Amino acid sequence: MTIVNRPATGMILAAGLGKRMRPLSAITPKPLIPVAGQAMIDRALSALALAKVSRTVINVHYLADLVEVHVRKHAHMDIVISDEREELLETGGGITKALPMIGEAPFYVLNSDSFWMEGAVSNLDILANHWIPDDMDALLLLSPTVQAVGYQGRGDFLMDPFGRLRRRKAHEVSPFVYSGAAIMHPRLFDGASATCHSLNVQFDKAIAQDRLYGVIMDGTWMHVGTPSAIPLAERAIAESAPIGRLP
Repeated sequence: MTIVNRPATGMILAAGLGKRMRPLSAITPKPLIPVAGQAMIDRALSALALAKVSRTVINVHYLADLVEVHVRKHAHMDIVISDEREELLETGGGITKALPMIGEAPFYVLNSDSFWMEGAVSNLDILANHWIPDDMDALLLLSPTVQAVGYQGRGDFLMDPFGRLRRRKAHEVSPFVYSGAAIMHPRLFDGASATCHSLNVQFDKAIAQDRLYGVIMDGTWMHVGTPSAIPLAERAIAESAPIGRLP
C-alpha cells in the first residue's frame, strides 16, 4: 500500500538527563540503556527505518559522545547530530534548534525511549495514513492507558470524534497517554526560539487553534521511565515473542 504523506525525515529526542533512571544513567545515557538486550534508541531507529525514513536528526547533551558513537553504527541511515552540549534545550527548544537540519517538510518525532510492540500495522505507518497536512500541525500517537506497560498516570489528552485533542483537566481521567511518537509540521514552531522550553508550549498553541490531533496506536506501548520499569517491559516483550527469539 502506498502512503502518500509518509515523512522522509525523523528526529529522535536524546538529549535528556535521565534523572529518573539513576543509578543506571549515572554512566550510561538513558537512550543507551538496554531493554531485552537492545538499547532503547536502537528501537526508535529501527522503527524509523521500518517507516522508510532515510534521514534522522538526533539531539545530544548528556554523555553526548557516547550517544554519537553508538548511533553511528546505523550506517544504513543518514544520521545528523544536533549538538546541545553547551545548553540543554528540552524538547521544544531542541526541535526548534534542529529545524534547519530537518527542513521544511513534515517529520516524525520520537522520544529516544519510546518503543512498543507493533500490532497488525506499523504505528508510524498509522501516523502517516492519518496525517492531513492542511488540517494538522501535529498528530500524536496515543496509547490507551489501560494497555500501557509500566504506566500509572491519569492520561494526557481527551479526543473528540474528529481526532482533535484537548488536555485533561485536573479532575478528569483521560483514556489516552502520549506515546512519545508523532508527526509534526515545521510551522508548529513558527515564532519559537531555540531556548529551553517544553513541547507542551507548541502543543498548547496547536490546541488553541484546533490543530493538535491524535490517533490510537495498534499494539502495546512500553513506558520505561525508571529502573523498576525495565523488568516489566522485558517480561511483556518476552511474552509476546516467539519461543527462542526476542523482538
